[in-house]
Amino acid sequence: MKPTDDEGIGASLAERLAFERLLADLSAAFANVLGDGVIDEIARGLGRLNDFLGFDRCTFWEFSANGDRVALCSAAAAGVEPVARGPSAIRMDWLFDQLRAGKTVVLRSLPEDLPAEAVDVREYVATAGIRSHLSIPLRIGGEVTGAIGFGAFRAMRAWPEDLIGRLGIVGQVFAQSLARSRAYTQLAGAHDEIKRLNARLEAENVYLRQTVQGGSFARLASRSPTFRLLIEEAERVAPTNATVLLLGETGTGKELLAEAIHAASGRSKRALVKVNCAALPATLIEAELFGREKGAYTGALARQMGRFEIADGSTIFLDEVGELPLELQPKLLRVLQDGRFERVGSTHTIQVDARVIAATNRDLATAVSEGSFREDLYYRLNVFPIEVPPLRERREDIAMLAWAFVKELSEAMGRSIERIADESMAALEAYAWPGNVRELRNVIERAMILARDSTLHVSLGRAPARAPVGPAPGTLDFAERTHILRALEQSDWRIRGALGAAERLGMKPTTLESRIKKLGLRRPR
Repeated sequence: MKPTDDEGIGASLAERLAFERLLADLSAAFANVLGDGVIDEIARGLGRLNDFLGFDRCTFWEFSANGDRVALCSAAAAGVEPVARGPSAIRMDWLFDQLRAGKTVVLRSLPEDLPAEAVDVREYVATAGIRSHLSIPLRIGGEVTGAIGFGAFRAMRAWPEDLIGRLGIVGQVFAQSLARSRAYTQLAGAHDEIKRLNARLEAENVYLRQTVQGGSFARLASRSPTFRLLIEEAERVAPTNATVLLLGETGTGKELLAEAIHAASGRSKRALVKVNCAALPATLIEAELFGREKGAYTGALARQMGRFEIADGSTIFLDEVGELPLELQPKLLRVLQDGRFERVGSTHTIQVDARVIAATNRDLATAVSEGSFREDLYYRLNVFPIEVPPLRERREDIAMLAWAFVKELSEAMGRSIERIADESMAALEAYAWPGNVRELRNVIERAMILARDSTLHVSLGRAPARAPVGPAPGTLDFAERTHILRALEQSDWRIRGALGAAERLGMKPTTLESRIKKLGLRRPR
């Protein structure tokens, strides 16, 4: 429906009502749109106005503080070139001076309606072939922040007062929505800065507690609900003598957790004895664990106490216990059952009281089924299993851990780091962390070595893609996740408003936001 020039907004009541409905739809579309979605919504609104009113081109301009004018979006009829997005290189100083002064510019016949001083505009309209033009200034808080412009290329047209008034209202809706979006973005940025500062302060508090208290659960402060539950379990088992099996990927902090459990136990007055079962040759690990007599084998020039003897009355931490040779597993099983063993080369039985905390990154149940790990030893170790989550499943802690490492390394290096660059923190939180907390510490240390000032810039190189998270294929949650993801992609990740994902799915926006968070969906960068 396209009203003619002489008829104003419409020759009939039906046409006027249709136009009023269009204006109402355009206003409603911006009710809940924020962020980058506002500019896309303005572009859609311009397109609808262009089609309904038969304009040849519509453009929405924003005026920057330094005097530039930026075309945020433009819509054009077939055969007409829209204005390119971005800062304008078009010389129309007279026109934009009028708009900045708050004046509406109505030019029915071009170039005849232009004053003599509008030389640059005259040159442009002659080159572009514009026959008629209307520009309306847009104000926010009494200040002109932009303009909305309409051009006719194929024929002259009138610009009735009632049409100008309604177009001005639509332009103000666009401008208000953009201003709200800008304010929201600034608020979000301030919120991120507050979060960053809080993370740093919390990390410093953790570091200070760690310095004062030594090995304790204070060193394991976390924002992750999963990790907090783990700490609660560890705190409950710590005062007992139960064997603890720590499960999880390499670098997740299993040794730190073992230290905390020992520090909170009744054996904390004695040192924690540590053994890395994967780091010792198979030929030496028996003697390392259980000791040897002089002359037990070639090179055994003196008697040696084993780690279990040293750990009598204390705790022994068997790291990478899944790598223990099969032939030694019965001897470890016996120690776990009754605390008895013999040194290599001796028949004398030694009795000890050593609590065992074991750790592995292997799936011991699978190792049992494959015959590389004894079933009875597995059950003896698996008295109180604790699954330590990988860092990618506790992303809430990445900022806090990063600042904790910055503080720790600052003391050692004599460096002063005041902030971590925003893009670096975003990269840290998006990275998959195959090496977990250990890798994070190494990355921070490398960045601090290379730092040139008080701002830390982190380079992750060719980071592997984020590990997939979410429900398993074939489950109901997986089907729901796929359905919601498709709706988000179709709406360009816009949740609210007309044609938003919530409308497509027939859900309330708040309900959809809750489901997005639960299913771990994130907008691609």
